[in-house]
Amino acid sequence: MNTEIRQLRPKQLWNKFADLNAVPRPSKKEERVIAFMKDFGNKLDLETIEDEVGNVIIKKPATVGMEDRKTIVLQSHLDMVHQKNADTNFDFATEGIEMYIDGDWVRAKGTTLGADNGLGVATIMAILESNTIPHPAIEALFTIDEETGMTGAMGLKGGLLQGEILLNLDTEEDDEIGVGCAGGIDVTATRTYIEENVSENCIGYKIEVKGLSGGHSGMDIHKGLGNANKIMNRLLFDGFENFGLRISEIDGGSLRNAIPRESVANVAIDAIHETAFESEMQELAQDIKTELKTMEPGLEIFFSRGETPTKIMDLSTQEGLTRALYAAYNDVYRMSADIPELVETSNNIARVIVKDGNIKIACLTRSSVESSKMDLANMLRATFELMGCDVEFSGSYPGWTPNMDSDILKVMSKLYEDINGEKAHVAACHAGLECGILGTNYPEMDMISFGPTILGAHSPDERASISSVQKYWKFVLEILKNIPQK
Repeated sequence: MNTEIRQLRPKQLWNKFADLNAVPRPSKKEERVIAFMKDFGNKLDLETIEDEVGNVIIKKPATVGMEDRKTIVLQSHLDMVHQKNADTNFDFATEGIEMYIDGDWVRAKGTTLGADNGLGVATIMAILESNTIPHPAIEALFTIDEETGMTGAMGLKGGLLQGEILLNLDTEEDDEIGVGCAGGIDVTATRTYIEENVSENCIGYKIEVKGLSGGHSGMDIHKGLGNANKIMNRLLFDGFENFGLRISEIDGGSLRNAIPRESVANVAIDAIHETAFESEMQELAQDIKTELKTMEPGLEIFFSRGETPTKIMDLSTQEGLTRALYAAYNDVYRMSADIPELVETSNNIARVIVKDGNIKIACLTRSSVESSKMDLANMLRATFELMGCDVEFSGSYPGWTPNMDSDILKVMSKLYEDINGEKAHVAACHAGLECGILGTNYPEMDMISFGPTILGAHSPDERASISSVQKYWKFVLEILKNIPQK
């Protein structure tokens, strides 16, 4: 499997990526990849540690002549987002990712690729295994569960690492040097509702929203992409207002950090409205597709007669739900006043589940400003509490405050310009990186994030640029040779 990928250059990196992608590694189910990484370190006869939460640390001494340089921490996360197209038959729990080459891109067959953050992991593995790459003393830190809570970074205790510089390999533009990131918080609204019997005069419909691009709910939130949960609610709201549509079930979105690509709803309407309902809903669907045609050319909305549901949501709850979802903020909330073109605060309505008398709405709110993060979280809380939901805040993690006087930033900025003939883009990002969390227990550690170009992360359209990986690898090798002295 993935033989052609193993022939790409740099071979040592791509071979490690192929090895890694043969191991199932979903967030919160990283037992196999933890064992894989420990086995890798032990076979190299390097000091290998698993901490109490499952992070793996592998330590490698400096090469000859580099002993006087500062110890560095090379850091990436082991888990990956599992997303697949609806028509893709693939079991993430048992199968390795199937990759192929498409011009300058490496892609996966109908699933996420795992380049986020597998290319970073593979980079570190290649350096640890090499006998020819000059480098200072290395502490390789492989964290778990970055994608669904950053519990690995949160659980890493102070004192395990002695490195003075941390290089996080989890940025997705090869001309960018990351110096800051957003924090986040999960906002989850739940409530129960009364199920009512469906009238004998009703017929059933299945409504499907599919074909959206999806993507990373931080890095892609500013692109104007469609959110399947918001689109579905717009259809349900209109159907109720004009034809008395009643909701039986909704299943929209998937992961909290992925912009929802699909949503399915089972509904009931009075049979006398069938013709008018189909006509108006098709017209509304076309309006939505026209609105989004530039960014979402693959959007599809289907209405099909289905089995009439036996139970529907009580009317009062349905009115509250559709209005709350309409009012709930989704997308960019505020742009940074200090850093040009940086999204400061945003929200992603990631998951909407309605079934068997229970409602669950899951959001991920991000911000580089803690007070703004909580302001938007409280706005969402108020919106959902007005419809009678219980709202829970969980998984809060801090942002990473930029240090423009960083010594390693100065080194890397000069190296990048020397190698590429142009300045790097020094920036903060709206994604959640582990640097902010790691900095709580290692406040003196000088941190930078960088990586190769990866597009479409957190979606089946995820792809990694081959030429960019080559550029990035050259940069990594030069950085290792130029780490400052102690």
